[in-house]
Parts: sequence; C-alpha cells; structure tokens
Amino acid sequence: MEEKLVVSHMKFNAGECIRVNGTVMPEAKSFALNIGRNSSDLILHFNPRFDSHGDTRTIVLNSMACGDWGEEFRPSFFPFQQGQETTVSISFDKKEVKVKLPGGQELSFPNRRGLEAAGFFSVYGDFWIKSIEFD
Repeated sequence: MEEKLVVSHMKFNAGECIRVNGTVMPEAKSFALNIGRNSSDLILHFNPRFDSHGDTRTIVLNSMACGDWGEEFRPSFFPFQQGQETTVSISFDKKEVKVKLPGGQELSFPNRRGLEAAGFFSVYGDFWIKSIEFD
C-alpha cells in the first residue's frame, strides 16, 4: 500500500479525537488509518478494502503488538464509495477505540494495548487527504 502520510512524535491522548477528511480514489483497492505508539505497536489499524487481500467491500480492524497482528474484526457494513469524499473520526480511551463512519455509523474496537496516549498516526493507500483535525 502506498504511504500517504506518517506523523510521529505527536501526542494524541485518550479522550481526544482525530478527524480525517478526504476522497477515496475512484479506482481504490483499499486504504488504511493507523494509530499507535509506533508503526509496529498499533492501537488501531483501520482498513477499508474495496477489492484487496481477497476481500471485497470489507472493513478490517486490528491491532499490532511488537510487530505481531492480533485477531481481525470485520463489521458487516461498508459505508464507503470509490470517488466519494468521506470523513472518519477516531477517539479512544484505555478500554476501547471508537470509529465514526460516513452515514453516522460507529464502530467500537477494544484497546488491546491499553494505551492512554499515541505518538504515531499514518494514512496509507488509495485516499487523498483533504484535512486532518485533532480535538
């Protein structure tokens, strides 16, 4: 997946929100948003897949500890459209991560790492970034 943005040495605390606005590329295969301590210690790997890794119109959520992936979570809905502008908002606390999706849907995913702060954020894949806001 093509790297779009990597931010390290930031301070994103539990209770705060990161809002990513952009456009899914017209021929998108997938994109990913990652939040964690660093690239091999992730609270959240959020990966909408249009047609990638054998998945079609599937969101994959996961975490990573010391470079090892956890168990994937795959919700049953897929609110993304190729070529459409979209906003994804992510917040977390010590127990869970909340992801607000287009259309008002919200996902909850356990904070398996139990982290109360993140210092790493990245965007990969078929997504044009328009803005990123930290609240």
